Order: sequence, then C-alpha cells, then structure tokens
Amino acid sequence: MKSEYIFFIACAVIVIIMAVYYLRRKNRLTSLLTGVLTGVLSLGAVNMLGEYAGIYLPLNTFNTIASTVLGAPYVLVAVILYNF
Repeated sequence: MKSEYIFFIACAVIVIIMAVYYLRRKNRLTSLLTGVLTGVLSLGAVNMLGEYAGIYLPLNTFNTIASTVLGAPYVLVAVILYNF
C-alpha cells in the first residue's frame, strides 16, 4: 500500500472522529466554531509572532486544514514536533 493512501486514510479517520465528537456535543455549532477559531487564530499567531521567539511553523495547506479540523492542540503539537 502506498504511503499516500495511508496518509489520506489517516486524515479521513481523523476527520470522522472529529465529526462524531462535534455531533455528540450539546452545542454543536458553538463547539465547532470555537475549535475552528482557536485553531486558525493560534496558527496565525505562531506564523506572525513565531519569528520573534525563534519558532517556525510553515503556513501550508496541510497545517491550515489540520489546525482548522483539530484546533489549537494540533498547533501546539506541530510546533513542538517541528522545532524540537
């Protein structure tokens, strides 16, 4: 099996898990918007202010989509894995 297929399957599984998570929440729309907003804002903050702290996280399609789906915890883990 090609590594591309494994990657896309893993991404699809993560999206399904997050969809189930948001569907089980009491305030679905509020939870979804909060997760998306915190992910996008934290990615933007790291991108804009990271150079002052010596932290670099590339702003590309994968990081943008992952931070949108997974929120701020993804950005934190990505910064740790990418820089340390």
